[in-house]
Amino acid sequence: MDVFGLVGNPVGHSLSPPMHEAAYDELGIDARYVTFEPEPGDLETALEGAAALGVSGLNVTIPFKQDALASDLIVADDMARRIGAVNTVDFSGDRPTGHNTDAAGALRALRNHGVTATDASAVVVGAGGAGRAVSFGLADAGATVSIANRTASTAHDLAAAVPNATGHGLGELESLLADAEILVNATSVGMEEDATPVPADALHGDLAVLDAVYRPLETRLLADAAETGATTVDGAWMLLYQGVEAFERWTGRDAPVEAMNEALRSRL
Repeated sequence: MDVFGLVGNPVGHSLSPPMHEAAYDELGIDARYVTFEPEPGDLETALEGAAALGVSGLNVTIPFKQDALASDLIVADDMARRIGAVNTVDFSGDRPTGHNTDAAGALRALRNHGVTATDASAVVVGAGGAGRAVSFGLADAGATVSIANRTASTAHDLAAAVPNATGHGLGELESLLADAEILVNATSVGMEEDATPVPADALHGDLAVLDAVYRPLETRLLADAAETGATTVDGAWMLLYQGVEAFERWTGRDAPVEAMNEALRSRL
């Protein structure tokens, strides 16, 4: 039996176990997905233990994503290094390899709704971990990216590292969105609250709007966007597809996306 899992602290709230277990059941894979909760600072010991026990793959979440990138045990790929975080570890090779599936998760969520980033004008709100991943992913896919952040200097710093990107303050959103085709909220604004980082009157029907927040599924931003006729993509799609990316990397098989999506949404 193969063992996969999630390492983080805390991990009790995670939706990854039912999502991955549904995939194993659907494909008849003899595997289990478990959670590990080491103390902060103990990631290196946890990784050593996982390797010694024959764990096949791990997802990594807060507060260990940057620690995993810095670990001498892991060889991180180019995307993980650029984003500055590892959220997936594969133990199948001679040495564990580190990856970040958030960028691909966002792009696949958009493609699932008929939206491609090639030659698109995209606005990303937020320059934290999710904002970094989405910005690099969109740029690599051929989009021109405008990064807007509450602290404009942070957006400028990120934009300097992302191809075809510019940094801005939130006060510029209305002008940035006027001709934009893709908008991604990569902040936590709207999580468990009726709030939005984007003024409703800045939205329009030619936008595709992805909100990384998945609790609630319909945020104020998505509700406002839907009223304009924009394409809306809730955060559970991004969560789903980053998990799909990890599953496919670990198993070498196409993920049963429908089964994983059903398991995820039944718990939201």
